[in-house]
Amino acid sequence: MNLKTVITTDTIDLHLKGSTKKEIINELLDILVRTEKISDREAALAAVMEREEKMSTGMKHGIAIPHGKSASIPDLVACIGVSEKPVDFDSLDHEPCRIFIMTLSPVEKTGPHLQFLAEVSLLFKSSEKRKEILNAKTPEEIQKILAE
Repeated sequence: MNLKTVITTDTIDLHLKGSTKKEIINELLDILVRTEKISDREAALAAVMEREEKMSTGMKHGIAIPHGKSASIPDLVACIGVSEKPVDFDSLDHEPCRIFIMTLSPVEKTGPHLQFLAEVSLLFKSSEKRKEILNAKTPEEIQKILAE
């Protein structure tokens, strides 16, 4: 799995405005709808919220990875959003988040979904990478960081 092929410049938003978990999730879904990566927004929202109810996808170090699986999704899709203000995402370390990576995938295909989540977690263990993402000024810069 190559993050750079899944996350393209049009699926990156460096200026998320939401101040709650639900607002951020909706903004990320808007990216995927706008770029025609998903067609059934309601099914996608239900899948992500169902996953959040089981356990928050707020990780550590200011990163959240909201994700879900839906029959309405033919292939794995993803987007990245960065918020200028920290948002409470009920994270494992109880710290607010500023970097959000959403992924949705088909119910029957678990391999790509797990591989994507593993790659994202590896990438963001680096405090250097997290700083670079937060300081990025363009989607192209984010793509370059993902490719390194």
